[in-house]
Amino acid sequence: MLKREEIHIRDPFVLPFEGRYYLYGTAGKTAWSGESGFPCYVSRDLENWEGPYPAFTRPRDFWADDNFWAPEVHLYRGKFYMFASFYHREKTRATQILRADRPEGPYEVWSEPITPPDWLCLDGTFYRAPDGEPYMVFCHEWLQIGTGTVEAVRLSDDLRHAEGKPFTLFAAEEAPWVTPNDPRLIAGKPCMVTDGPFLVREEDGSLTLFWSSFSHGDYAEGIAVSPSGALEGPWTQLPKPLFEKDGGHGMLFRAFNGKLLFTLHRPNRHPDERPAFFEVERENGAYVLK
Repeated sequence: MLKREEIHIRDPFVLPFEGRYYLYGTAGKTAWSGESGFPCYVSRDLENWEGPYPAFTRPRDFWADDNFWAPEVHLYRGKFYMFASFYHREKTRATQILRADRPEGPYEVWSEPITPPDWLCLDGTFYRAPDGEPYMVFCHEWLQIGTGTVEAVRLSDDLRHAEGKPFTLFAAEEAPWVTPNDPRLIAGKPCMVTDGPFLVREEDGSLTLFWSSFSHGDYAEGIAVSPSGALEGPWTQLPKPLFEKDGGHGMLFRAFNGKLLFTLHRPNRHPDERPAFFEVERENGAYVLK
C-alpha cells in the first residue's frame, strides 16, 4: 500500500468507477527518456493506493520508443479507452487510443495515431458533444510552431481514426496570464506552451476547458470558457490562473462523497512530481480552489 506522496507520476488523471478511484499518469522514472508504459493505481479514499499495476506495456512492434505521456481513461460504449501520447525521434509525437475491458487494463492498441503525421502533438483528451459525436481535443506543440495551440478533431464512432482535419480552438498567446517559456522564436513566434486540455460541460450548457502553460517562469493551470457551449468557441480566457504555484496538467472529477476535486502534479521539477488533490467549488460561474 502506498501513500499519495509516494506516487511518482506526472499528468495525473483519476477515473472514479464502481467505488474505486483509478489513477493514471506519466511514469516519473521514464518521463523524459526511455521506452515505457503506463501505471495504474487503485484507491478507495484517494490517500492509500494499491499498485502500480501495468495498465499498458509497450508491444515489441510498437512504433514509438520514447516519451510515453499523459494517459487518461474514458468509458465509452461499455469499454475503457486510454488516450495517450507517444514519440519517436524519426517519426513524430502523436496521440492515439488504447482500449481495455477493465479500468486497470491491460490496454491494447486500438487506433492509428489520431493526430496529423507531420505535426508534433500531445495530450489528447476525449470530448463527446451533446449529440453524441466523439472528438479528441489535443495540443499542437510549441516546439514546432512557437506559440502552441489547442486543437480538436472529429473521431470515427468506433474511435479508431480521425474524420476530417483538426480545427483550432485557441492559441496560448490569447491567455493574458501566459508568458514565454523560452527566449527563442520558433516559426517566427514566441515560445508559449499549451498542455493538458480537459473539458467539462456545465449545467448552463457552457464549456469549461482547463489547460496548462507557463506564467512568469512557473507551470500553471488556466481556464478557458466557451459561453455558447460550442467546441468551436469563441473561447474566452480567464485573466488569472486557477493554480499558479508550479503545478499543472490537471483535471476535474467528483469524489464518491459528492465533493468536486481537482488533481494536478506539483512541483513541475523532476524527480519531485507528485499528484495533488484540491477541493474546488463554483462561485458566480467560476471555479475556485478551497
